[in-house]
Amino acid sequence: MRLTSYSDYALRMLIYVAVHPDQFVTISEIAKSYGISKNHLMKIANELAVAGVLEAVRGRNGGLRLARPAEDISIGAVLRMTESRSDLVECFDPATNTCVITRACRLKHLLAQALEAFYLHLDAATLADLARQPKSILSLLSV
Repeated sequence: MRLTSYSDYALRMLIYVAVHPDQFVTISEIAKSYGISKNHLMKIANELAVAGVLEAVRGRNGGLRLARPAEDISIGAVLRMTESRSDLVECFDPATNTCVITRACRLKHLLAQALEAFYLHLDAATLADLARQPKSILSLLSV
């Protein structure tokens, strides 16, 4: 399985915010640190804020911070949200499926089980697990 850039950037954003727990961080700061487009991050931040994962505060002293403790943010849940627009294989979306063997194919069910196992494994990990060594992470970031 390959994660979309959207999911990758969402996780990086959350890690960055998690290792700065006592302050608001800006999208510009995150974009500069990772070398990622600010426009991409704005869209991701908005989705994470609407989902209740991030708190976004506007204004001069505003920015982003976690909306709940990092221990309560499941990596599996974040990826289910950010990967919801990306099907593992074409036949997972009946609206766009053109595969002629779908009704008899067993591969679809095997892949669905593997995907669920993937998410279940990630459900056991939290954002706190990824941000446990903030000094190590911060030393790698350019900001």
